[in-house]
Amino acid sequence: MFGIGMPEMLVILGVALIVIGPSKLPEIAKSLGKGYAEFSRSFRSVRSNFDNMTSEFEEERRMLQDPIESMGSIIEDSLPDESSLPDESSNKSKPEPTPEPDTPSDHAQS
Repeated sequence: MFGIGMPEMLVILGVALIVIGPSKLPEIAKSLGKGYAEFSRSFRSVRSNFDNMTSEFEEERRMLQDPIESMGSIIEDSLPDESSLPDESSNKSKPEPTPEPDTPSDHAQS
């Protein structure tokens, strides 16, 4: 951790104990811990935003390099999935028989 070994940490802790005093040392350690936690949270947020921006940038760069391929993938994404489409064989119904034209002999029989 920052090139500080165990002996150096003990010296720093001893000096802090002498300078600050044993009654204030836990309070200061607690506030340092809270500050470090807040810094870590903020850093993760900034890192997440940066990662989102870079992924958007990469997508834009890919679209500019090969616009036809990227447009094809956009169109494919907007089309419905083949498995969700109804089966064509079930849509084919039997053709309705066409009525036969009336012939003059049919009218004569009635």
